[in-house]
Amino acid sequence: MNTQKLASLEGKSLLTWLDFTSEEIRLFLDFSKQVKSEKNERKERFKGKTLAMLFEKRSTRTRCAFETAFGEEGGHPVFLSTDDIQLGAKESVEDTARVLGRMFSAIQFRGFKQSTVKTLADYSGVPVYNGLTDLFHPTQALADILTLEENFGNCQGKKLVFAGDGRNNVARSLLVICSKLGVNFSIITPPALAPDAELLAQCDPIAKTYGANIRVSSDLNEVIGANAVYTDVWVSMGEESKRVERRTLLLPYQVNQNLMDRTGRKDTIFLHCLPAVKGEEVTTEVIDGPQSRAWDEAENRKWTIKAIMLATLPK
Repeated sequence: MNTQKLASLEGKSLLTWLDFTSEEIRLFLDFSKQVKSEKNERKERFKGKTLAMLFEKRSTRTRCAFETAFGEEGGHPVFLSTDDIQLGAKESVEDTARVLGRMFSAIQFRGFKQSTVKTLADYSGVPVYNGLTDLFHPTQALADILTLEENFGNCQGKKLVFAGDGRNNVARSLLVICSKLGVNFSIITPPALAPDAELLAQCDPIAKTYGANIRVSSDLNEVIGANAVYTDVWVSMGEESKRVERRTLLLPYQVNQNLMDRTGRKDTIFLHCLPAVKGEEVTTEVIDGPQSRAWDEAENRKWTIKAIMLATLPK
């Protein structure tokens, strides 16, 4: 790794991959591979450092990835839910950020509004990491690309297809990162759930610069030639009242063995950010079958998150 280039990332927050260049994302990705190769080593690179972990939404992989990545390197992660602190209630987000920035080396936020994580970054004075908002899930997207590269080599020119709710934070994050890394990315979704025009307009010139073919369609034949087929739950956290409506809209886009076979490739892999509702967005046959890499992908959350923090926390 080019340590001089890695050093240029120190002090930066990760709110969305829109804020990083293609070269910087590649640095994070390659560093993630190095960090994963060292997983049996304990270097205590976070010794003496602290991480505030703010959670408005429940979490398995994000919480465990941040806590284990930080703790096994000698750092001290502190979990804080909305039951524990005054975030945005009795105390403004700005004031919470000011206080946490004086007590912690970095902040992780998982919640609803993108504006909250941005405010934390603007007012804390320390690196802030977006562990998921309604708009973006950047640490997940980096783990997804790492998993793609573990199976197919350099991701540039590979084809990734997302089937399901095209507006959700995972689809949006993949749209950004694929555009910047030259990955051909298709979203198969009903028109009512297509990603917003503003984000597509932002990504279009980026995709053209790096040779990524970005497509949004309701045609299931978009999976033809796909290296990876990806899906996510049909009902995101906070949208539970729309379950019946979403199931009706998205049932034709279920990832089943017929859809996997339609790619025409025997080496196509299946990806899912988890948790999965087996029998809805994906069949048990696919997610528990030989093409699934969902469990590798879940593990890769830890290594990409550790690499992100190692690169951005001031030494």
